[in-house]
Amino acid sequence: MATFHYDVLIIGSGAAGLTVALRLPDDARVALLSKGELTHASTYYAQGGVAAVLDESDSMDSHVQDTHVAGAGLCHDDAVRFTVENGPEAIRWLIEQGVDFTRMPGGQDAPLPYHLTREGGHSHRRIIHAADATGVAISSTLIDRVKEKTNVERFEHRVAVDLITQVHDGERRCCGAYVHDIRSGETDVILARSVVLATGGASKVYLYTSNPDVATGDGIAMAWRAGCRVANMEFMQFHPTCLYHPKAKSFLITEAIRGEGGKLLLPNGERFMPRFHERAELAPRDVVARAIDHEMKRLGADCLYLDISHKPADFIIEHFPTVYAKCLQLGLDITRDPIPVVPAAHYTCGGVMINENGETDLPGLYALGETSFTGLHGANRMASNSLLECLVYGRSVARHISEHLAGLPLPRGAEEWDDSLVTDSDEDVVISHNWDELRRFMWDYVGIVRTVKRLERAQHRVDLLQKEISEYYSNYHISNDLLELRNLVVIADLIIRSALQRRESRGLHFMREFPGPQDPPRDSVLVPDNSPLGALSPVSAAD
Repeated sequence: MATFHYDVLIIGSGAAGLTVALRLPDDARVALLSKGELTHASTYYAQGGVAAVLDESDSMDSHVQDTHVAGAGLCHDDAVRFTVENGPEAIRWLIEQGVDFTRMPGGQDAPLPYHLTREGGHSHRRIIHAADATGVAISSTLIDRVKEKTNVERFEHRVAVDLITQVHDGERRCCGAYVHDIRSGETDVILARSVVLATGGASKVYLYTSNPDVATGDGIAMAWRAGCRVANMEFMQFHPTCLYHPKAKSFLITEAIRGEGGKLLLPNGERFMPRFHERAELAPRDVVARAIDHEMKRLGADCLYLDISHKPADFIIEHFPTVYAKCLQLGLDITRDPIPVVPAAHYTCGGVMINENGETDLPGLYALGETSFTGLHGANRMASNSLLECLVYGRSVARHISEHLAGLPLPRGAEEWDDSLVTDSDEDVVISHNWDELRRFMWDYVGIVRTVKRLERAQHRVDLLQKEISEYYSNYHISNDLLELRNLVVIADLIIRSALQRRESRGLHFMREFPGPQDPPRDSVLVPDNSPLGALSPVSAAD
């Protein structure tokens, strides 16, 4: 066991964490944590792109309006405008870092050198992308730039256990975290003047998800335990189109296929989306996911189909090489065959409440990206706004830390992790059983369509699980699986409690007993018992 000292501790190595690390000054001593390799984050798996106003025919007001429409009346206009207006600068910065976005034919001679695609909810082509592997391009480029920075020390295969707080000048501050080395089994202390949570979302709480295994809501759960408010956790976005195949774990079929003319079909080949929304396949994700879920249940079908085969084969292979190669590997030729698809949990629209600087309720603690709640996404995230949010708020967090770092107190020494009174477990089956039970009842009872009775049943289950997991955590040596399960049961509780509060249907939250929206729109804000409420004024809930 060891104790490390830094100026800034960044927990998470996706676009959000990497952006903060790169935009901090070179004289700041930075620790960057990743649960696996640095690439093991949701950013790396993002296929679509980044939404930003880059074409003369587009406008900031149009991007703002589209975001509000998708968010079903719950987007905070200040957060939307802040994100959208800083979008072009974020894209320029990515290009400066070396991200190789797909170019238009003619290259530099074209009026707009980069190809822009369109996705659900967008009224214009404004998605800049690197074919259908934008996440790989952004992640690998930013990781290369981070590796060049001598002031950033990288800790891979580390999982944060809990945040460390201390009182300085009468104020409780976050000043580090206990960090578990997954390989060695040791738990270290990392102290820092500022701590940044960029751990991504919590879609692993569901049985079927497009997210990598690391998406277990660690940052949200840690912040909640440390006293930070969370908001709108009931709005879990289900991506309409994940590949349905026994050998295709969590493989996402990019929304850009629908943006380029892909049609959703029933097993008999009939198109159905025009019956559900005027934008058909380009409707917001919540509409498309519910439509697919409805038709699957109506027909008793295991999956539905997405067909782009009416487009020229060369066009398909050029624009969607990743999807084409993956499907071909599984015996599907998307230039000729429709793609079997099902919805899957994809994005956490709620999270830890922050302000424009990324500050949480707890001084010294920042959050951003999918871990945070800015007010940008409202009741439903619009496609490709998420990476944009990471980049814009990453710059804002880094700027705020840079401006205040010199005046922040140095953390005092913290107690070492004490596991002298616990033993090795010979009952790991308890962990695997609880993992399975949690994710199954969340899928069955707190999924795309909800009822009060299902939610109450889920609440009863999660209460029992919390007690069981807490007892297990107190008696045995920790492991990555146990830590993730401990966090996921917190996430499940927050989702269920938020969903039970919302007696309406809005955006991603659809209740059978309350099929329509209520006015005025309100955020669902949960306040922990140990909240230091009043430490600052984060983005306020809608009144």
